[in-house]
Amino acid sequence: MASQFWDEKRAERYSQFRYEFPVNSLRQKTVVVAGGSGGLGAAAVALLAAEGSDLIVGYRANRPRAEYLRSALQEQFRCEISLVEGDLADPKVPEAYLAAVQKSGSPFAGVAIFPGDPARVTFDDLNRETVNASLESNYTGPLLLAKALGTALERGENGGSIVLLSTMQAIAVFPSSLNYAAPKAALIQAAKILAQQWNWVRVNVVAPGATMTGMAATSIQAGKYDRYVATNAIERFGRPEDVARAVRFFLEPDNYITGQVITVDGGLTLRRDRG
Repeated sequence: MASQFWDEKRAERYSQFRYEFPVNSLRQKTVVVAGGSGGLGAAAVALLAAEGSDLIVGYRANRPRAEYLRSALQEQFRCEISLVEGDLADPKVPEAYLAAVQKSGSPFAGVAIFPGDPARVTFDDLNRETVNASLESNYTGPLLLAKALGTALERGENGGSIVLLSTMQAIAVFPSSLNYAAPKAALIQAAKILAQQWNWVRVNVVAPGATMTGMAATSIQAGKYDRYVATNAIERFGRPEDVARAVRFFLEPDNYITGQVITVDGGLTLRRDRG
């Protein structure tokens, strides 16, 4: 019995080596980048702006930086950028993102959620207060924003994509990372559950390694990761463009991937024993 879902016309094109590789498929589509004025988020915003996306960029409190990002990218790419202010710990903030999406004049296509906190505390200083603060920043806030915006995408005509940001420390065990890595590991599991739950929304995770901007920048500048380059465990430190490309890959409207994690670390989690 023949499949009722077989696409004979597409199969015929493939037999003639005719394939479809869309270019600029997010042009004139709305994409939310929460935490988009930060070091890693800004690179993703720039990549999407170059493509012609209509962007909603979130930031926690640094309005001057967000305004500077918007003016710089609008000058470079003639793009549309709206700003949303607020900490994801505030339950009103997801509503502000939803309102900005509703105001947008183009189809809602996807979300990248960058906010988090390095939550650096020593093991001796680990207590209920520090753990709860990290959970709020690195798990609860991003998860609830994904829930709100993912529900909107699921109810839309074309579905969409959500990309959550974790860390290589959630993939492999690194010393003194308990307060940060555990909530980020929980976020990966949450992404898989959401990917299973929704039919039309893909949910994936990007886990950056030692990258020159963002949370790892201070550690890199201090020489914490030098030994990994010196021993050829990694060729170089990560760049924000590396993370932006991975995020954009998952945002592709016709992407066939969900519930997965890309670790953008140059191989550090695989070869860290060399350091």
